[in-house]
Amino acid sequence: MSRPTGRVLTLLELLQSGGTRTVAELADRLGVEGRTVRRYVDQLIDLDVPVESVRGRYGGYRLAPGYRLPPLMLSDDEALAVLLGLVAGRRAGLTTAERTANETASAKIRRVLPKHIARRLDALLEALAFTDQPGELDQPDAGLLLTIADAVRHRRPVSIRYTDRDGRRSERTLHAYGIVAHAGRWYVTGEDAGVGEDRTFRLDRIAAARALPGSFEAPVGPAPAERVLSGFATAEYRHEVTLRIHGTVEQIRAHLPASVASLEEHEPTAGQDPTAGHWLRVELRAQELDWLPRVLASLDRPFVIERPDALRDLVIALADRLTSCARQV
Repeated sequence: MSRPTGRVLTLLELLQSGGTRTVAELADRLGVEGRTVRRYVDQLIDLDVPVESVRGRYGGYRLAPGYRLPPLMLSDDEALAVLLGLVAGRRAGLTTAERTANETASAKIRRVLPKHIARRLDALLEALAFTDQPGELDQPDAGLLLTIADAVRHRRPVSIRYTDRDGRRSERTLHAYGIVAHAGRWYVTGEDAGVGEDRTFRLDRIAAARALPGSFEAPVGPAPAERVLSGFATAEYRHEVTLRIHGTVEQIRAHLPASVASLEEHEPTAGQDPTAGHWLRVELRAQELDWLPRVLASLDRPFVIERPDALRDLVIALADRLTSCARQV
């Protein structure tokens, strides 16, 4: 984009902010002389932008009342960034229920891209891969998402109609702390006012949301994302697992993220050598245990299974199978 053209667009942005701008003010903001400002104004008028001249001591230029804003103007880099965001959101499943909106927005931006930028984008998309393939997910309605987001911003209670994983329907009053995108899904976390406890709800299971009168105080403590991950790690499942693992937080988190397990420092018990190394206590809940032996093997760190005994049996069985395979010639 040439510098004069860029300054004309900057002039339009200044006028769109409202009010009357003097020639001296505009010249200072654009870094040009007054006569150049007048020439830029003439260019906007030639483009059918209704710029009015205001005479008098405090005169200058302003946009005519009721002028409708032109289409969004983006530079090549900005258009490319927006398109990549749309593509990544669609691939990750983080789009609203109106899936066509993502596609039509992408198409509109692509139509105005210069050909050389469009070719670069096509080449990038062909080379781009995503490690996470979430498949077909139930995305939340855009209106629902915006209603809850407004409730979060203004700390207003919101009434939601919710269906849990067992198919039970209920209406709840929620003090929403924040909206979190995780692993291809949208969640809202907050206090369920009916029971006075923090809860996390999947947005695609909310049928309707309605703002209520009143307000609530923002809580202190973990951020919304931390609350969601902590909720996953402590959710009720069939098995409660407690381990001691010798290693750093980073080594353990690489295989057992915060959404799966909670970590805390392990205090040596009586008779244990306090200098024996850095051990962490790991707690998690799981519906099934068959995946855990492989994770523990991939950690390649010393570990102790405190509970349940069923996990210890599965680890021994995996070790026996590996040993048997390794001994075959």
